[in-house]
Amino acid sequence: MSNRITVEVEADLEDLVPVFLDNRHKDVVRLGALLEAGDYPAIRKIGHSLKGVGGGYGFDPITDLGAEIETAALAGDAATIRDACARLADYLDRVDVVFTE
Repeated sequence: MSNRITVEVEADLEDLVPVFLDNRHKDVVRLGALLEAGDYPAIRKIGHSLKGVGGGYGFDPITDLGAEIETAALAGDAATIRDACARLADYLDRVDVVFTE
């Protein structure tokens, strides 16, 4: 997919959002390594964290994918985790942030 996704975020979060998104890219890499190692408890923890932080910044898909990753980790469902991580990476690659007053 190449369609860009525009998310409007309050201007007072302008300093925080780039760091937030960079950390989510790092989460994708970390999740891949954890999946390779079969560390489902650590995957669940990251998924739970994603579920909690996405919406607060206006990135609801991050919250939704975090919930999916958390649930899949509890079930030991590697295929769903891999798919959700791919969709998270795709979302992060396509998202454009517009800061509003």
